[in-house]
Amino acid sequence: MPMITEQHLPALQGLIPACVTTCSAAGEPNTTVISQVWYVDEDHVALSHQFFNKTRRNIAENPHAVVMILSPENGATFDLSITYARTETEGPLFDEMDMKLEAIASMTGMSGIFKLLGADIYKVDSIEQIV
Repeated sequence: MPMITEQHLPALQGLIPACVTTCSAAGEPNTTVISQVWYVDEDHVALSHQFFNKTRRNIAENPHAVVMILSPENGATFDLSITYARTETEGPLFDEMDMKLEAIASMTGMSGIFKLLGADIYKVDSIEQIV
């Protein structure tokens, strides 16, 4: 049975930034806003890897995370429990995400500042509607 269904797709369009929460091996949590949670297929999403930061360090220690996404259509909020699978640094998915990131940067006056370093692919373990 697929994890991601039609009801989740509006929240994966990137209109409303998402929040990702990770935890280090020592148990220290970190939550940050992320530009893109990209639909890959019914069981996978890609997160934009833009900076070398605590989120990346935590994922290297502990591959599990939670992403909160919001639907711009109806305000529905979902928590996705995800597990890191791999990073893509080239190819069609990377190119699409890079183009979208540049569009986001242009609209926010940050053109040339955001740089996509990779498309981090995660398996969706579960989805729970919270609002």
